[in-house]
Amino acid sequence: MKTVLVLGAKGQLGCSLQAIAPAHPGFQFLFWDKDEFNMVHYSDWDTLFCVQKKYKIDWIVNCAAYTNVEKAETERDACEKLNVDAVRMMSDFSHKFGFKVLHVSTDFVFDGEHFLPYTEDNPIRPLSWYAKTKAMGDYQVLLRSMEAVVLRTSWLYSEYGANFVKTMLRLGAEREEIKVVCDQVGTPTYAGDLAFAMMEILESDSRGELKAGLYHYSNEGVCSWYDFAHEVIYQAGLPARVLPIETGEYPSVASRPWYSVLNKKKIKQACGLQIPHWTDSLRTCLANMNALKK
Repeated sequence: MKTVLVLGAKGQLGCSLQAIAPAHPGFQFLFWDKDEFNMVHYSDWDTLFCVQKKYKIDWIVNCAAYTNVEKAETERDACEKLNVDAVRMMSDFSHKFGFKVLHVSTDFVFDGEHFLPYTEDNPIRPLSWYAKTKAMGDYQVLLRSMEAVVLRTSWLYSEYGANFVKTMLRLGAEREEIKVVCDQVGTPTYAGDLAFAMMEILESDSRGELKAGLYHYSNEGVCSWYDFAHEVIYQAGLPARVLPIETGEYPSVASRPWYSVLNKKKIKQACGLQIPHWTDSLRTCLANMNALKK
């Protein structure tokens, strides 16, 4: 049995992993959030030695990150501590204690000037401070960890926590009109699907079939934030109208890529994945939201 320590257990992805963990009896999971383990404190990492002696951790899955793109521009130290410094410590200790790392990253490391879905080999050029810290963290993982997988994803949402879908549902119930940018293009990713893909990575490793390195995962399909919002309102049956606006009309401190669609060929071949279209996964998420309310 493999032991997996999941950090950021109360976030969207951490909760999604907890939901599917019982379906994977070949793994023993430890789900920790910042109350149990503060990634930015060296002392917490140092005490991991005792935990490793007890549980013999095989993998650390890092779902924790500073993800507020706007606030990161003014809270630079806090963003860097979690996205870079803590990740560096995690990578150093993975080498010291002999566990592997599965680290979640972002499509925002790209500048959006491409015209085809980004592959893992495309050069990065992060625009915002959030994106720059994530890129630096990815580098630390790939450089320092014994064996590591960095998994880039995009536009994450779920039935847990705060996210774009929940914001649109709230605004759609409160307002007659919602204005959403139409000139930023990417792919929404349902955290439940991403969690499944992450478990497939762990399963592939347990069979000796996984090659460490960099991978991309999002749902299939392409849309703008406007298209995404429109589909949320449509599927939820809300009466609000969604109106398209350009990025320049929306006040923002941080720069974002115009285009950040990810090419998933590598992970599909490595793990044999069949990835759902984003509209189908949105329907699944909304159904799960309704189920949680009952």
